[in-house]
Formats: sequence, structure tokens, C-alpha cells
Amino acid sequence: MLTSVFQLFLSLMILVLVHEFGHFLFARIFKIRVEKFYIFFNPGFSLFRYKPKNSETEYGIGWLPLGGYVKIAGMVDESMDREQMAEPEKEWEYRSHPAWHRLFVTVAGVVFNFILALLIYTFVAFHWGDSYIPLNSASYGMEFSNAALKVGFRDGDILHSADGVLLDEAFDDAAFRKIVEAKTVTVRREDSLVNIPIPSDFVQRLMRDNKGFANYRVPFVIDSVMPNSPASKAGLLKDDQFLTAKGNVAFRSDCTVLFAQSKGKELPLSILRGTDTLSLRITPDENGRICVYMKPLTCFYTPVELKYGFFESIPVGIKKGVSKLTGYVGDMKYLFMKDGGASIGGFLTIMSLFPPEFDAQIFWQVTAFLSLILAFMNILPIPALDGGHVLFILYEMIFRRKPSQKFMERALMIGMIFLMALLLYANTNDVIRTFFSN
Repeated sequence: MLTSVFQLFLSLMILVLVHEFGHFLFARIFKIRVEKFYIFFNPGFSLFRYKPKNSETEYGIGWLPLGGYVKIAGMVDESMDREQMAEPEKEWEYRSHPAWHRLFVTVAGVVFNFILALLIYTFVAFHWGDSYIPLNSASYGMEFSNAALKVGFRDGDILHSADGVLLDEAFDDAAFRKIVEAKTVTVRREDSLVNIPIPSDFVQRLMRDNKGFANYRVPFVIDSVMPNSPASKAGLLKDDQFLTAKGNVAFRSDCTVLFAQSKGKELPLSILRGTDTLSLRITPDENGRICVYMKPLTCFYTPVELKYGFFESIPVGIKKGVSKLTGYVGDMKYLFMKDGGASIGGFLTIMSLFPPEFDAQIFWQVTAFLSLILAFMNILPIPALDGGHVLFILYEMIFRRKPSQKFMERALMIGMIFLMALLLYANTNDVIRTFFSN
């Protein structure tokens, strides 16, 4: 838990720093004064602040990790500095510069976040390469959520193609979109290919179910046993494989359900240890767990490994970033469908993207994705966001006159209220899902 919190905090610091530096850099290029440069907000007090000698800018770290800001002189922003705005314009103020200067300053944060994401994806491709298990090579098939089972999928189905396009890539968000947006998905079931019609409201059904779509199906084989756990007391060891009552392979999902249904009750087990089949008895704890770590996917499937040279990694990183962004933007349409609002998440949802134990590759991949989200959300035409300021500037460039200061202040206040309400709603959804959902 603490590791995930730390990763979230570190990632947000990086993203905010890069975003605000974009605004800061272009303001200084155009000789616009920047009065404050803060990571996180600082209502009431700051965790750290420093103003170099002969500098116009105060640098600091706030205590409220909801973003950050640069206070640009002569700009109507969250500071609502009416005293400064009531004074005559000065040449080093934002409002006294031509519209195209102000446009560059405003969009710079978004552009820097987008560039950061591309650089991270490029770095990840160069340093770690890529590794994935093709969907149609998963010999044990997939285990599906209830919503997917009701459509016609069965546990053990091997995903073969979507509308005739082979599913020979990783099970990532791009593959998921191919499946849920297809009219027909073909699976390999035993020795036959079976076509499954996909209903037009499949995504909404998955949202209502809130259990995802599917996961790779793997046998329940122990990698390690926690000390003083139900598994340890039962005599289970590393490499023990669970079998069904009929002596067949027992899969992770089946065992997890069985343990959950047997909380505090003794349960007979059939175990394959080496070449011997053993009979043991185990009592899952009050949470329905036996406290073991399972073998990873790579113990059952051979992943495809891709390595890239420095120059090869650049187009790979760019393609990955553009694909992630376009996919995320395309998914926004689901928010306006029934049950779409319930899928919005806050800080707990973001934190769940990070693994409980630090993994550098996953950390940077998640940070890159969050950077794309931050770029897209900030360019939305909502007052108090960069996109709202861009909208006002474009209005000025088209109609040759600025919106009034009073109008901009009111629009900014409305935008801030809307964003705070959205933030509250998103985090309330997190609390409900975490503590009140079954």
C-alpha cells in the first residue's frame, strides 16, 4: 500500500513539474514575468519555498497534491489576483502580449506532457524492449467475467480473431477494443472454431458487472508459501500443483472461488507433487485465502520477446504514445452511455495502476500513460483548464476583441466549481467500489 502511494506521489510530481515547466519556459521566452512556480497547491502554507536572489520567481512545493501552477503576471487564473488586474498593463505581463504569444504559453504544458509520454515510451522500448503472450497462443485459454460468460464465452476459450482479424498480439487495451467493438469474435473451443456474436451494448454490460472482461487462464501452481499461513499449516510446498477431484488440472479462478466459499472450513485437496498425487486438508482463513504466491504467467507460456536499437525505439515509442492517446480519447464516448459515469475513478483508481512492489518498467509505463491523460484532460475547453484559456484566446483571434475580465473571472470560477465537483464524484466512486461493492 505504502509503495503504491509513493509511486503515485512520485509520478504526479514528475508530471506536474514537466507540465508547469512548459508554461514557465515559454513565458520566459516571451519575457513574461512568472511570479510563482509550484508543484502541488499551497493554500495556507507551503512545504517548501525558495526565491533566488535577484529572481522574479518564487519556487515551492505545496501540500495539496491536486496539480500545480505557475502564477504568470497579468493572467486571470486560479489566484484571482484582482488587485494586479486592476492596475494598468505592463509590458512584462501576460495580458499585454499578442494573442499568439499567449497561445504558445497556454498550450506549452499540454505539449510538454505529450512529448514526455513519447520520450518515456521510447526509453522503455529501448531499455526493456517488449514482451507479450499472444492471445491466440494461450493454450489454457482465458477465464472470463460473468458478463462475458453470459454473452457466450466459456472459460478455457482461446481468443482467435475479431471480425476476421487475428488476435496474435498482447492482451492490452488495443486488443480489448478490437474484441468489444467487433460484431463477431471467434474462439478456439476444444478442436473447433466457434463464432460468438458481440452485442452492441457489450461495453455497458462489462461496466455494470465491473469485473473486467477476461484474464489468461493458468493452473494453480505454488511459487512460495507464506509462513504461518493456512497453506503452510496444511503442508503445502513450492511447486505443488492443485488438481480437481477427478485428477484434472485445477485453474486459478476455480480454486479462488472454492477457497472463498470455504472460509474457516476444512477443505480436502488433491495435490500433484512431482509425480506423486497427494491428499491434504486445508482451512482457508476468514477472508477465504490460503496465503500463497502463484507461479507467474511466463512459467506456463513462452512470451514473444522484442528488442530495439536506439533508433528503432523512437518510432516504436511514438507509435505507442499515439495509439494510447487515440485509444483513450475514443474510450471517452463510453462516459456518456448508461453506467459510464460510474466507471470514473479518482486517486485510488490511479494508484491501483501501480504494482504493490516497485517495478521500474511498470512505473514508467504508467507515468507515460498518466502524462497522456493529463495532456488530454487539460486541453478540454473547460474554464480553469488550459483548454479554457485557449478557447478565450481563439475567440479573441477570430473576433478581434478580448472577453471581458469580469466574464473570464466568472467563467473561471464556474470551471473550478465543476472540476472540484468532478473530483469529489470520482473519489466517491473509488470509496464506494472499495468499501461497499461485493
